[in-house]
Amino acid sequence: MIDTARISVKAGKGGNGVALFRREKYIPKGGPWGGDGGRGGDIIFQVDPHVNTLSLFRRKKDFKSENGIDGAKKLQKGRDGSDLVVSVPQGTVIYDENKNVLFDLTALGQREVIARGGNGGLGNWHFKSSVNRTPLKATSGWNGDEKILFLELKLIADAGIIGLPNSGKSTLINALTRANVKTADYPFTTLEPNLGVLHVSDFVPGPLGDIVLADIPGLIEGASEGKGLGHDFLRHIERTRILVHLIDGTAVFAGGAVKDYKVIQNELEKWSPMLVKKPQIVVVNKCDVTEVHEAEKKIKEEFKKIGVGVLFISAVAHIGLKELVEKLVSEITSEKESHSSEKVPQVKKTYTIENLPNKRIVFRTKVLPESETVQGDSL
Repeated sequence: MIDTARISVKAGKGGNGVALFRREKYIPKGGPWGGDGGRGGDIIFQVDPHVNTLSLFRRKKDFKSENGIDGAKKLQKGRDGSDLVVSVPQGTVIYDENKNVLFDLTALGQREVIARGGNGGLGNWHFKSSVNRTPLKATSGWNGDEKILFLELKLIADAGIIGLPNSGKSTLINALTRANVKTADYPFTTLEPNLGVLHVSDFVPGPLGDIVLADIPGLIEGASEGKGLGHDFLRHIERTRILVHLIDGTAVFAGGAVKDYKVIQNELEKWSPMLVKKPQIVVVNKCDVTEVHEAEKKIKEEFKKIGVGVLFISAVAHIGLKELVEKLVSEITSEKESHSSEKVPQVKKTYTIENLPNKRIVFRTKVLPESETVQGDSL
């Protein structure tokens, strides 16, 4: 999966205004007749449900929109340049060169102007006055925005399946969905996140809709510091509503399932304290193995000591999947309700003189009387 990219964008330059004069029979002094230039095209990023990766940006690094057309005689304004609309997957985050977040594209169909085209230049008719009846002045079009941008894709899913390598995450997502993820009996079989759609009605009767699951490749100790591509995987967990922490049941014979659980929790905490606060369903896999089945009571008691409840499943034998789906529906529904009740704060955009979207904005100022003049040190 291509989930990061570095690109350059250059919006269209505005067309030039022109200095022309009306020259027609019987109109010897027709005056200025030059039109304005057209506006340069914008570059717009739009969330497309049919795009899943940033692979487009591996092949194409530079994006330019059309320039505006110059003005013409008869006060004709030049045609505006066409906008360039670029499709990106849902969950794309756009950063500037200093890694400041410019846009977070999370909604389907969301459109954001990434680079604005330059305004067109002015024709000479703008400069006609009582003392200058034949102005020769016309202005050039403004340059469009030009930027270096960094793109990052964070998968958006209802639930993220996490765990140590070889705990059975890909097998589980295949059992619950039709993702058809590669599986094998060795660690790090999955090297990139995978999405699958769980049709709840396949397991639980009733029109309960679908759940999007993300299979996050195996995390290891040190993942928060980048070990084992940890940074590449952990960021995808940030978007999920809940986490399904899958534990290899056979680990009880190699130091304990609780130990494996704590390894992942520690890495989540180091990456972002908010991750460990997400609702989690802790699931012990491979309960079809005789030794794991016989140790169920012991494993439950170990987790009970740290205040964690567990479910037992077998992704291979499809044991306990109905109970897991019911728990998923319950937790996701609860999470959606809690978020819908929260008041979403209105985001205010802050502009400086340098990043105004329209450089021709006029500010109304007030001249203070001398008695109210502010001293320089107080500004």
